Amino acid sequence: MKIKAIITGATGMVGEGVLHECLQHANVENVLVIGRKTCGVTHPKLTELLVPDFYDLSTVENQLVGYNACFFCSGISSLGMSESDFYKITYTLTMNVAQTLSRLNPDMTFCYVSGSGTDSTEKGRTMWARVKGKTENDLMKLPFKQVYNFRPGYIHPTDGLKNTLSAYKYLSWLYPAFRALFPGFVITLRQLGQAMINTVGNGNHKMVVEVKDIVALANRP
Repeated sequence: MKIKAIITGATGMVGEGVLHECLQHANVENVLVIGRKTCGVTHPKLTELLVPDFYDLSTVENQLVGYNACFFCSGISSLGMSESDFYKITYTLTMNVAQTLSRLNPDMTFCYVSGSGTDSTEKGRTMWARVKGKTENDLMKLPFKQVYNFRPGYIHPTDGLKNTLSAYKYLSWLYPAFRALFPGFVITLRQLGQAMINTVGNGNHKMVVEVKDIVALANRP
């Protein structure tokens, strides 16, 4: 299966890493990166679409047709944010993009980067987990071919990429210890990208994809 993918969040660490894996993968035919600013990458497979307002995609809809995968890697930390602001960016923005893509590309597989500890009940005490849980739940109701919610924990960055968060640069030397002590919480950015690509190509029986599932999917031939 040849994959034609849309990627969001390519100016962040996770999106850049997923884009890197897509551009190297033989089954990914072309990639459209949509964002507010350029990701700074050039490649024969890559097209960029700058979108000033993710809450209104009506002027660019004709450029979003013909894709069979979306790797939604946009996200923001809830640290210091009010619930209303975090909800708008995490839930409202994501759902607007997803609703548009499900209408334009009903055969699309939508892969959403969520987070370990997300609250599927939407009733827990942790704000970010409730909002992520509602986002996951409502994405799974949209008329896509498939929706998968990826819940990574600690993500070890890919060497050589420019958008690695500064905190990860200082923690990277601890990765072997993290992996040994917390195998159910630790993955590499490469594993996340490979797992998302393999899920589009081969499917998966779980719509909520935890760390151990990500590792297994990344190793799938």
